Amino acid sequence: MVKSRELYEDALKLMPGGVSSPVRAIKPYPFYTFKAEGSRIYDVDGNGYIDYCLAYGPLILGHANQKVKFALKEQLDRGWLYGTPIELEIEYAKLITKLYRSIEMVRFVNTGSEATMSAIRLARGFTGRSKILKIEGGFHGSHDAVLVKAGSGATTHGTPNSAGVPEDFVRNTLQVPFNDVESLAEVVEKNRDELACVIMEPVMGNSSLIIPEDGYLKEVRKITNENDVLLIFDEVITGFRLALGGAQEFYGVEADLTTLGKIAGGGLPIGIFGGRREIMERISPSGDVYQAGTFSGNPLSLTAGYTTVKFIIENDVLRDVNRKTEELVKGLRDQVEDSNVNVNVDSIASMFCIYFGEKPRDYSDALKLDKVKYMEFFWKMLERGIFLPPSQFETCFMSYAHSVDDVEETIEVFGTCLRL
Repeated sequence: MVKSRELYEDALKLMPGGVSSPVRAIKPYPFYTFKAEGSRIYDVDGNGYIDYCLAYGPLILGHANQKVKFALKEQLDRGWLYGTPIELEIEYAKLITKLYRSIEMVRFVNTGSEATMSAIRLARGFTGRSKILKIEGGFHGSHDAVLVKAGSGATTHGTPNSAGVPEDFVRNTLQVPFNDVESLAEVVEKNRDELACVIMEPVMGNSSLIIPEDGYLKEVRKITNENDVLLIFDEVITGFRLALGGAQEFYGVEADLTTLGKIAGGGLPIGIFGGRREIMERISPSGDVYQAGTFSGNPLSLTAGYTTVKFIIENDVLRDVNRKTEELVKGLRDQVEDSNVNVNVDSIASMFCIYFGEKPRDYSDALKLDKVKYMEFFWKMLERGIFLPPSQFETCFMSYAHSVDDVEETIEVFGTCLRL
């Protein structure tokens, strides 16, 4: 990857760490992409890779899906930014509210970070309370209130996880471990008069893949209901992937507010937050909680997202990707059993993870995974044409574009790399 190395050396002089987002700064240098199509991504040196990173989740149809591409070309001919309402906003909102029973109104924004930031502000405005509770290791974007280190106990107040975030900004951010009903109940009950919301990923996808235990999410819903605290499900990753109605449909648990992104934009930037009408009507201009954005409701993002979700529905995409994920995970587990290596593989729907260590049930467990061995394995796989996420704390994804041959090749290469 000579050209990639040269490009990275130039980038280091021009951008912090040479990248536009930290996870891309793979050591000693990342590969630079020239193009991508279907299940494969191609670098500037001419190498092709079967892609299970898939831009960290949005590309459930694979790269450069023809239906989405055609819809975007049609929209480009009509223009790509208006600063006015468009009819597609209404059509997409109708589709989302049909698929998500808990969502009666939506607001389109530009990123998942913007969606979670706005949802938290709305929860505070609606309840008149200042504190929020997040799950240790949960990622809700890069705004100040949620950039908090994992706490060591149920009552631990947050400390900033980034320079530049004043401690006062996160003093109202509480934390509890995932899959720990007792800690959640204790903190919520203790702070109920000051607590606006609990915000959580129903399936954690940024601390490796951590799956909720049986009944956990229903208990979370029960505790928040009993204490009159709003529940925000951050479904930026799980939305339209676990089910058409996301994790809420999959687990039969409804949140008060929901944030969406990734798949919802069909590969273009988008964020969406929505929920009960009485809560959402507090958003400006109908209410007193301010939120605005020049690029919100962007015609291209709406077109790509709406076309993608319609394609998922019309082509039974979720059944297809789930079946291929099951086949892949079974094959990977068979290879692990034959190798006697301390590696585990787990999945839910079309999300899967390769753990160098034991499967975690919370963030503290995830921190025990072997990051060094994972990255050594990442490079072995990449050298043989398989692109996994470049971090033990990210999640792999399957797409509609992956073929049976892709799955078989991946299993074979995985087994080879385990034994090296």
